[in-house]
Amino acid sequence: MSMPASPSDRAKIVSKLPGWLRQSLKVRTAQLGIDIQTAVEQGIAAWCDLASAASSVDTGGAESFSTFLPPGQWEEFRRISEDRKVSLIQGLAQSVQLWLDTNPTPDVQRPEITRRIVVCNQKGGVGKTAITAGVGEALSEDPNLLFPVRVAKALATALRVEDTQNPAAESLNDPLDVEKLPGHGLRVLMVDFDPQCHLTNQLGAAPLPMNGDSLTNHMAGDPKGELRDLIVSVDEDHFAGRLHLLPACHDAFLLDVRLSAVRAREAALERALMPLEADYDVIIIDCPPSLGLSMDAAAYYGRRREAEGPGQSGALIVVQAEDSSADAYDLLTNQIEDLSNDLALAIDYLGIVVNLYDGRRGYIATSSLQGWIDIKDPKVVGLINDLKEQKEAVRMKQPLLSYAPASQQAIAMRALAREIS
Repeated sequence: MSMPASPSDRAKIVSKLPGWLRQSLKVRTAQLGIDIQTAVEQGIAAWCDLASAASSVDTGGAESFSTFLPPGQWEEFRRISEDRKVSLIQGLAQSVQLWLDTNPTPDVQRPEITRRIVVCNQKGGVGKTAITAGVGEALSEDPNLLFPVRVAKALATALRVEDTQNPAAESLNDPLDVEKLPGHGLRVLMVDFDPQCHLTNQLGAAPLPMNGDSLTNHMAGDPKGELRDLIVSVDEDHFAGRLHLLPACHDAFLLDVRLSAVRAREAALERALMPLEADYDVIIIDCPPSLGLSMDAAAYYGRRREAEGPGQSGALIVVQAEDSSADAYDLLTNQIEDLSNDLALAIDYLGIVVNLYDGRRGYIATSSLQGWIDIKDPKVVGLINDLKEQKEAVRMKQPLLSYAPASQQAIAMRALAREIS
């Protein structure tokens, strides 16, 4: 945020402001990256320069509001308020409303090319589905509301592991490391690419019937209808219709067999999803724990396209702080590198997410976390604690960020979404 002069160079003023206007001011300044006291200063200056009084603002229920202004500005404001025969509360409300009117809500920043995030790891049980859902939910939250987010400095602190002492647990629960920021407001499609249908089931949707249409049919060149007709909206109230899901079907267990007979099978997922891309800013693929042809198709879909910048799309690798994740990581990255070399592709790594972390498990957990941090490229972009809210959300078949929006896991998911944005 742009910072004004320090409070020591300013005079503290105390007045009143309606709660709804204060909230609008908080949201707009956060959207624009401007300090609140700077906005109030600009609003008062603009109000004082008006040729006549502005329209009246409803100040019913106004509550105490304090800020810091440059020396002399409040005195000038009081004098002009008297000349215009308006109360200080009314004048301040008009000033804030004037600032809001002249600093409108910024447009949602949409990517020119639909971003494709491939959430993957050959090892099952690491929480790929939870990360897919959490990132998708975070990216689609309301841009006109503020949500708690773990700030970057907190993540850096949490990732400093020395010997057997790990400050992560304390850091991740420190309220001073949380900032309220606007949602991204993006249109997101989550694709359940796993025949086990975990993402579909966890979000309360029904798996697609075996005798109907499915993503598998479209990838195999045997569609029975339009793929977009299979898409469902997720928790429409919280995400306002921006978050969608393409449910899985158990027929995906046969996908590798069916792809073996498809020409240019690496591009099969892209051919199926390309018609949907115009409707979405981000498409997130929840991959199966597999190193077969389906993983090749997912990795190919996440490749860097012509005119697309580095790190816009690619592979987000989910691991745990234990040894078997490291073995699976090597197998996965070898497959991605082989595909990149064979087809001359640029497949970017968006980072590593250490999921289901619990420092109380001692040396195995802390030393494994240090091992992930030491890789450097790709770097660790998220550390998600093993807490109860995610499990409860799964049991309730609800999105985590609407079920427990202020939980530590929700806060960490929003931080992860910003790290890879």
